[in-house]
Amino acid sequence: MDSLGLIREFLHDRLGIAPDTVVPDAPLDDLGVDSLMLLELMFEFEDRFGITLSKDLKSPKTVGEMATLMDQLRSEQS
Repeated sequence: MDSLGLIREFLHDRLGIAPDTVVPDAPLDDLGVDSLMLLELMFEFEDRFGITLSKDLKSPKTVGEMATLMDQLRSEQS
């Protein structure tokens, strides 16, 4: 599963958000993703892809920033 797919699945399962509304330009705040939900999403990402995230990561503001961050981390730890 790609990073965008993981984000869509997570937000659908946790918040009931329709996957087709989770687009790269969508602000995470507008989708109901608060700081706690962002942490849960990051933990899900760690578990799913078997990587460890740095504690000093900059918090993404949009779905696209989150997917890009996840993709970068996956490629760095491959």
